[in-house]
Amino acid sequence: MKAITVEPKKAGTARYEEFPEPEVHEGSILVEAVAVGVCGTDVEIVEGKYGWAPPGKTRLVLGHESLGRVIDPGPTGAFKKGDLVVGIVRRPDPVPCPNCAVGEWDMCRNGQYTERGIKEIHGFMSERWRIEPEYAIKVDPSLGILGVLLEPTTVITKALEQVGAIGRRSFWEPRTVLVTGAGPIGLLAALAARMHGLDVHVLDRVESGPKPDLVRALGATYHSGSVKGTGLEPDAIIECTGAGQVIADSIQAIGASGIVCLTGVGHGGVVTSAACADIAAAAVLKNTVIVGSVNANKRHWYRAGNILARADRQWLGRLITRREKPENFQQALERRPDDIKVAIQFSEA
Repeated sequence: MKAITVEPKKAGTARYEEFPEPEVHEGSILVEAVAVGVCGTDVEIVEGKYGWAPPGKTRLVLGHESLGRVIDPGPTGAFKKGDLVVGIVRRPDPVPCPNCAVGEWDMCRNGQYTERGIKEIHGFMSERWRIEPEYAIKVDPSLGILGVLLEPTTVITKALEQVGAIGRRSFWEPRTVLVTGAGPIGLLAALAARMHGLDVHVLDRVESGPKPDLVRALGATYHSGSVKGTGLEPDAIIECTGAGQVIADSIQAIGASGIVCLTGVGHGGVVTSAACADIAAAAVLKNTVIVGSVNANKRHWYRAGNILARADRQWLGRLITRREKPENFQQALERRPDDIKVAIQFSEA
């Protein structure tokens, strides 16, 4: 079979090449790849910034946003041939830490977890892959290729769960949510928040194109410019940019007893001690909480599937702005102005 692989931490080594068939020890369920979503993590691994090959190997199969069709369901009886499935990304550490020991491996304490397509386990950018039954999630067949959006939806599902859990520290009836960033994570956050009946506002840099239209189609409000420029004091902010200034502005703009949930990962930038003190003072004086959220637990995958199953298919379809063939994977890694979610399509859904 063929797969898109890279030698981690070495730029310029990505290629679409012949690769050994997945072995049974990798999982009893054999899956034919349908599509794999591309995100910034894949781009950074290809650029040599990080990534880890499986032990004893020099190359890593890329891809963690999967969608596939079961070829051989294996002996468990939980799946059947033809089922659309996605694969959970993270695996618990082998020690295990207290969280991994009770199945909360998305909250791993010692960092020894592994992740498909990122850290020490081959990913899903191959014509066929295997998955353990306990890490395979069925997709509503009516979603078709839109099932490839499940993994990014899990990120938001967990983030909203975190916000809700923290909100219960006191009497809290959230009404207004601001989402910063209108990429796939931000737009899916807006979708999920609207499903909860909240007044949703989305902030992004662009002033035209598909993003404002997608936000308005949800019945949400679109803003361009700065957080301060929105004039809002939201009950919760879901931060999806990772941009330092946006984060600082969000912490200062959040309403009293509000929650800022950080889901974006940024790089660089120097914050002065005076700026840190101002940000901290804003958090202290208004009893606000800043929480980071990454990855997702198995329950989040199930809940994310329910969100997508309930969503308007036409709206979801507009999130996938480009599909590329595996042999054109380099084009999939290139960011274009109107891109939201780019998928590498291996076969028909």
